[in-house]
Amino acid sequence: MSGRGMNNVWAIVLSTALVYTVLSALMAVIPGITMSHMAPTPGLKPYTRQERLGRQVYVSEGCAYCHSQVVRPIREDAVYGRPSVGGDFVFQTPELLGDHRNGPDLTDIGERQPSTVWQLIHLWDPRALVNESIMPRYTWLFTVKARAAPGDVVVPVPPGFGPSTGVVVATKRALHLVDYLESLKQVPLTKSAVMK
Repeated sequence: MSGRGMNNVWAIVLSTALVYTVLSALMAVIPGITMSHMAPTPGLKPYTRQERLGRQVYVSEGCAYCHSQVVRPIREDAVYGRPSVGGDFVFQTPELLGDHRNGPDLTDIGERQPSTVWQLIHLWDPRALVNESIMPRYTWLFTVKARAAPGDVVVPVPPGFGPSTGVVVATKRALHLVDYLESLKQVPLTKSAVMK
């Protein structure tokens, strides 16, 4: 008699579905609804068109697999800025929190590394700037030309990291991605923002 319930396939399926539904509601649906009604952190601005396009490049290139965009309130994350709060993610749909944290947190990269040239060189070949970097090269975001045309954004790649001939020119996708990265800046928290 004690094992009869385990032989009833429908009882197992229904009880598993019930547990899954309750856990999904508690861990995803309810927090998602709560966060969708949050006010932005004071001073936070919506993305511009170029920044939104850059965010799409960020997602399509898989940058979020290795880079987080949330600073945890622990000592190891202190170098990346203040701890993140719910209002920081109002304009991010879906949130790009990351999962591996192989690379540095990018929540405040626009403040820490505001140079467009640095960002472009880093995308072309990260080891040109950070010798121990494990980040892959994103050379397909650039074009190598014999000479730059008017309006081209030429990337001043350091000697030994560029092509043997020609110049490296950033594509629109690279420029949009850099626009997005440069927009990632934590706004200072007011006392009222911390209390919410």
